Amino acid sequence: MDTAEVTRLLAALNAGEPGAMDRLVPLLYDELLRMARGRLRQEAKGHTLDTHGLVHEVYLRLLQVNQIDWMDRGHFLAMASTIMRRVLVDHARRKQAAKRGGDAQRVDLSNPLGLTDERAETMCRLDECLDRMATVHPRPAQAIEQVYFGGLSNEDAARALGVSLATLERDLRFGRAWLAREWSATIDG
Repeated sequence: MDTAEVTRLLAALNAGEPGAMDRLVPLLYDELLRMARGRLRQEAKGHTLDTHGLVHEVYLRLLQVNQIDWMDRGHFLAMASTIMRRVLVDHARRKQAAKRGGDAQRVDLSNPLGLTDERAETMCRLDECLDRMATVHPRPAQAIEQVYFGGLSNEDAARALGVSLATLERDLRFGRAWLAREWSATIDG
């Protein structure tokens, strides 16, 4: 990967240069695939969305991102990680909606992610917990998302969040404890 070219293309994206995203994504494609593999490894076996499909979905959604000042490679990968999580959660929510009859107009005989009902419900509950944490503790929520769900190293996540490695590690400890408490409350409540 040509770091200087990635930096130049991020500046081009910030300037609104047409085609900059089309030239940037291939430079980071291997890293995006690694992140997607990490995400999909957490999913149930047998789903039809593969790593390339997830990366392509992320690419399509990145094309729709406007009004963002891309800071660096880590910031771009952090955004891609967030979008990957959203893609998978959206699939889980559609499965849950279909289970409740909310998707009654559409007949879908396939299960694109191979999600079991229990797995889809767990994913949706975890997403809700992360969203609640983000409203009161945004940085720890971002740290959890980038490291545990995005597959970024602690060093890359710290750079993406603009904090020291020690701060990131404190945020991760706090975030894990907060999520454990919140998760217990959703089960008990």
